[in-house]
Order: sequence, then structure tokens, then C-alpha cells
Amino acid sequence: MKILIATGIYPPDIGGPAQYARNLYDTWKRQGHEVKVAAYRWERAFPPFVRHLLYFSKILRKGWNADLILVLDTWSAAVPTMIACMVMRKKYVLRTGGDFLWESYVERTGDLVLFKDFYVTKMDKFSLKEKIVFILGGKVLRHARTIIFSTKWQQEIFTKTYRLDPQKQTVIENYCRNRETFNEPEGRFFVAGTRHLKWKNAELLKEAFTEAQTDVIKRGFEPIELDCGKAVYDSFVEKIRHSYAVILVSLGDISPNMIYDAIGTGTPFIVTTETGIISRIKDAAVFVDPLNKKDIVDKIVWIADPKNRAIQVKKVQSISFVHTWEQIANEIVAVWNKVK
Repeated sequence: MKILIATGIYPPDIGGPAQYARNLYDTWKRQGHEVKVAAYRWERAFPPFVRHLLYFSKILRKGWNADLILVLDTWSAAVPTMIACMVMRKKYVLRTGGDFLWESYVERTGDLVLFKDFYVTKMDKFSLKEKIVFILGGKVLRHARTIIFSTKWQQEIFTKTYRLDPQKQTVIENYCRNRETFNEPEGRFFVAGTRHLKWKNAELLKEAFTEAQTDVIKRGFEPIELDCGKAVYDSFVEKIRHSYAVILVSLGDISPNMIYDAIGTGTPFIVTTETGIISRIKDAAVFVDPLNKKDIVDKIVWIADPKNRAIQVKKVQSISFVHTWEQIANEIVAVWNKVK
């Protein structure tokens, strides 16, 4: 087939959609498909409306002969693609990642509202821009030939909020690599997320970690460190591979790549209760309430005990779930062949 992947970001950009786009591109190319990617590059130098118009023209150029157009967000790439598809009289498949509206609201206001509560409690506080995003985002979702969610958690929230047709959606879970040979950590550092966004809850994590460091020393354990540094994907996985533990305390991580990468490398992890993959990780995770600093402190101190970490390593290694890029690529094509 001729496939166009429409995405807001693409490597060397950091983020889930960038990795999703790159790996689908590589996989479909290996399978013999003709694949193109439309991502924002030089268009970012222009103000919002202009760069969206330029991206719209890029979709027209690259998508005119496409058999399948896959969109990997619900706003920056999705709105211009929706309009372009109307012009070309084509349908598109939309795969949701995070939630641009919730993320931008938290970034603007500093209101640390949980993702699951956002549409129930904050819609009356939207700015004009956020109201527009909500309206156009809903149109993007409803105009898609089908919507692919990575978790049932987000699917249920979006279906209710945007009044989506249950018959026009499916769930294709995120990538989870084959298990690697486990490596003992080179130090006692915890790897946190790479993007410095308010919904990632980094400030509370840093406060909690500082308190935990003191408690760890008092208990006679070796010191621990927190790594919140940015890194490109491959370097970031390498950090995870050699870390003591992974820690994620965000206000809502729908299908966190970082946790699946930890599973693949056999690294134990502390993770927010506000995630859509609980059913996959519940037997191996150390869960924390992202709004409860004491809970975060206690869990860091607990896993800082090497005996407890060893227990978690065995639990992580017992997770059998694997979902390859080949499987994901084939599942997307199967969905398209069913609904086109």
C-alpha cells in the first residue's frame, strides 16, 4: 500500500508519537509498503495559523495518492489532515497518544488536575483557545474512519466526553519489547521522565526524592540519586537499562513508553496509579498516588532497600506481555482493511 504517517513530531524529536512514527515507517518499509511521513519541521518557525496551513499543504502533496493515512495526534497534525482529507475526499485513521487539551491546560494554569477528572471538573474554566481545541478536536475524532486507542482507559474517557461512536474505534496496545538479558545496575540512580512538563509532576517528585534521600541514609542504605535529564530515545533506554529503578509520578500517563521499556530491560519501576496499563503491570508495579508526596517518599525508600528491589526485579521479569512493531503495523493494516 501507499501509506502516509501524519505526525506532529518525528526523530530527532523526543516523545512517544515520534518513536511510534519512526518504527511504523521502518516496519512498513521492510514489509514492502511505500511509506511517507509528514511531520512539522521548518514550519515551526511560523506562527500557529500559518504553520498549520503549511502543514495542510504538506498533507495534500504527500497524501494525494495514499491508500492509508494514519494520524498520530488529535490536534497539530490531526486538524490540518482532517481538512486536507475533506479536500481529497479521503478517510483517515486516527491513533490517539496523550491528550493535547489536558496537557496544555495544565501547562497554562498550573492546575494539577488528574487526567481522569479533567473533563468532569474543568471544562467551565477553558480559555477561548481551549474551547476551540475542544470543538475541533472533537470533530477530528468524529470524522476519522476509525480511532485507535492504546488503552481502554482513554477510550472510555474520550467516548463519553466527545460522544464517539463505539463502532468506529478499537484498541491496539502500545509497543513492549522482547525481554533482554537482565543487567545489575551500575549505580543507585532512579530514572525519571525526559520532558519537563507540569503534568509530569516533576517538582513534587524532586521534593519527595530529596526527603527520601535523607530517610535512605538514616536507614543505613547507600545513597540514591535522581536522573531527570533529557536524552534521545536510544540513549534514554540505555539509561533505563543500567538504572536502579524507573520512577513515573505523572498526573495521567495513558500508555507510558518508559514503563514498557523498563519491563523490556527487566528494570523495576515505581509508577503513577493514573495510568491506562494497570491491568498489564499490576502484578509487578510499585504504585504511587501522584498527589501524595508521602506515598512517593515511602515507595522510594522501600525500593531503595536492595532486598525489596530484588523482589521487584523478579516480578518484572515474570511479565510475559510482548507487542512488537510488526504486530502493531499488521494490526493497523488489518483494522484499515476492515473499515475502508
